[in-house]
Amino acid sequence: MARLFGTDGVRGVANRELTPELAFKLGRAGAYVMAGSGGRMVVGRDTRISGDMLQAALSAGICSAGVDVLNVDVIPTPAVALLTRNLGADGGVVISASHNPVDDNGIKFFGPSGFKLSDDKERLIEEMLADPTNEVPTPVGAGVGRINQLPDADNRYIDLLKQTMRQTTDLDLRGLKVAVDCANGAAYRVAPRILAELGAEVTPLFNTPDGVNINRDCGSTHPDQLRQAVIDSGADLGLAHDGDADRLLAVDHRGALVDGDQIMVMCAKHLKEQGRLPHNTVVVTVMSNMGLHMAMREAGIEVAQTAVGDRYVLAELLRTGAAFGGEQSGHLLYLDHSPTGDGILSALQLLAVVQSTGRSLADLAAQMERLPQLLENVPVVNKHRVMASPELARAIKETEKRLNGQGRVLVRPSGTESLVRVMAECRDEKQLRQVVDELTELVRRI
Repeated sequence: MARLFGTDGVRGVANRELTPELAFKLGRAGAYVMAGSGGRMVVGRDTRISGDMLQAALSAGICSAGVDVLNVDVIPTPAVALLTRNLGADGGVVISASHNPVDDNGIKFFGPSGFKLSDDKERLIEEMLADPTNEVPTPVGAGVGRINQLPDADNRYIDLLKQTMRQTTDLDLRGLKVAVDCANGAAYRVAPRILAELGAEVTPLFNTPDGVNINRDCGSTHPDQLRQAVIDSGADLGLAHDGDADRLLAVDHRGALVDGDQIMVMCAKHLKEQGRLPHNTVVVTVMSNMGLHMAMREAGIEVAQTAVGDRYVLAELLRTGAAFGGEQSGHLLYLDHSPTGDGILSALQLLAVVQSTGRSLADLAAQMERLPQLLENVPVVNKHRVMASPELARAIKETEKRLNGQGRVLVRPSGTESLVRVMAECRDEKQLRQVVDELTELVRRI
């Protein structure tokens, strides 16, 4: 059986690759691995039309293993993680494909701590699905699980977020005008509501999901309409989430995009000033802009670097004891407050910096010089052969020598496609184009 779990759960086109039959089996095996029998699991989803179908099948599978379901319906992915931990459940499951198009969907498990399921437990679930003799017990009568609604899930999640802020600051957003793009996804209720309850004047955008418009020309992957809305409405700033609300990008009052790297710089510096940056360290991936490294070095903050993917950032945070890090895409982790990336929590943390410093988002973002970055995806026959090429290794080394500390090169294979990704950064955009062209041509020849 091919590996089911990727870097972010089980993903596929809903009703073709990710079928109700597979969802049932995943629910059944996942419940047995995580809860045995007699336990309970939190189940939520985003606004995709396929969510109802998959949630019904998944929940049936969980109940068939003798485990109860706490149904929280449409809610951000990080809310499932937080509620799982807060309610003392044996695990949680969210049905979402995050920033992907509506045809896709996914199933992601959380352990009782709210952290994503370990690789070992994911493999155990896969083995149970692959081996028909490895049967999950089938209780009957009173042993069958129940589905229970948790009607105040939104309230519980919002209260938990407010509690995280009260640990460090009395966040008062009165006088602040904020536009928030909910991506027609899971944030559509809670994101505008919590901002308004904290005193902000809120202009909600893309907060009318119809099952098929999630992420369509909106959200953190398509911020152009938010940028224009901020300018037109005279807002102080804009916030952009993705379909399951685990990401955050921002827009300043001039309509300029503020990415995850810039948010990490301003928040890390603020945390350090408050004595709340454990080990004086921020964890980022290899895709973070060189400007972040330069800004952190100037601020005296250490930077640890991982492979691309929030699970690698999380692993490094846990290994080192650091508590803050993330990705350029806006997937940020504040482990002092949440076990997973949370776009709404990230928005509150960002707004706390704006509030406490009295500075505009544009001014705060200017603390990092974002070097021009160029990425090319090169189709190849054998990406592993390309990456093992001594000629490519020499070319990368010579290119970095030419850049003389004023830029960098990153060549890496795609994790899912037959592609080699060539990325470079440097201040001189003409040199940047030349460097990328030379390396992509070499990759094509190998």
